[in-house]
Amino acid sequence: MQGDRIAKVLARAGVASRREAERMITAGRIRLNGKVLDTPAVTVTDTDEILVDDQPLAPKEPPRLWRYHKPPGMMTTHNDPEGRPTVFENLPDGMPRVISIGRLDMNSEGLLLLTNDGELARQLELPATAWARKYRARAYGRITQEQLDTLQKGIKIDGVPTGPIEAVLENQKGDNAWIAVTIREGKNREVRRALDSLGLTVNRLIRLAYGPFQLGTLGKHEVDEVQRRILRDQVGHFIDIPKGRPGDNKSVLSGNIKQNIAHVPRSKAGAKRAQTRIEDIAAGRYVEPRSKKPADIPADATGGAKPKNTKAGNAKWGKEKSAAMRRAAQEGDPRTARSDKFDPKGKRVGGKFSPVKPGGPKAAGGKPTRKSGWAKPKSTPKGRR
Repeated sequence: MQGDRIAKVLARAGVASRREAERMITAGRIRLNGKVLDTPAVTVTDTDEILVDDQPLAPKEPPRLWRYHKPPGMMTTHNDPEGRPTVFENLPDGMPRVISIGRLDMNSEGLLLLTNDGELARQLELPATAWARKYRARAYGRITQEQLDTLQKGIKIDGVPTGPIEAVLENQKGDNAWIAVTIREGKNREVRRALDSLGLTVNRLIRLAYGPFQLGTLGKHEVDEVQRRILRDQVGHFIDIPKGRPGDNKSVLSGNIKQNIAHVPRSKAGAKRAQTRIEDIAAGRYVEPRSKKPADIPADATGGAKPKNTKAGNAKWGKEKSAAMRRAAQEGDPRTARSDKFDPKGKRVGGKFSPVKPGGPKAAGGKPTRKSGWAKPKSTPKGRR
């Protein structure tokens, strides 16, 4: 049976990236079939038992991806030796264990992609992927577009040349300039170092996009899961992503609200109703509302219960309902009595049921029309012929 390297298996399970998984193995935190591993050069299969910190490895889940709006002042790491606040300590409740795709330094803010799949993170971080990372930087100093164009040749970071850096001067207000920057490799502090090479000091840096994924209107601390259909379209050529929904619960989670909601209401009133419903369900007070039927229609003339909201189902139900009402009218049911009075336009006035009656008033052009008003005579708008 063909297997995979254990570091890859740990990464796919969302435990850590491959490099971090190798460090965990070296530190003696991984057990394989009851024995502590001391080398990552091991191939495992589905039949092997893997323990991480003496806890069994969680079953493999389909890859998932979240957009997160990172505020400044947080480290993009799971454990900070200096005790500074980290992104993963401040994620909303209900989030599974995730790792970041790339990093944002402590003073940077904006879009940070999170995933439960280490292989997906690795693929999207590779320079060969060449996804554009778009930033908006506020820098202290005066600069011209001609000077920014010199970054197209790239710079050297720790002796290693970078790819082209696109920088566009948006505006210069006093001693501060707003600059739109696009890079495709994402080396350590690449944007800050690139502008520093031109004599600028970056005092604010916001990531707006990572490849096709945008920050948009996502508020600070908020997390939004990317739909699986979109994920398949954008990264399905990198790794295998099954069809279907990522999970029962989706998605805009707020670090300030600290709650997981079943869906995303479109308004504040909808959010309040959803929260009340969730609380009622938890307390056992929720009662499913009864289906309503018009009081003026006989119970045996409704054509059965209305189906789910589908076009074909509604059309079939409507025909059955109309036929049942006609039968009830023929049998003399008083609740389906019709009126013989008509208004000047030929529309029947009063009555609950209005079948087509031949020989009534005629519409413009001499053609018979339905007296119930179902088919109205065509009229020409004013000013047109």
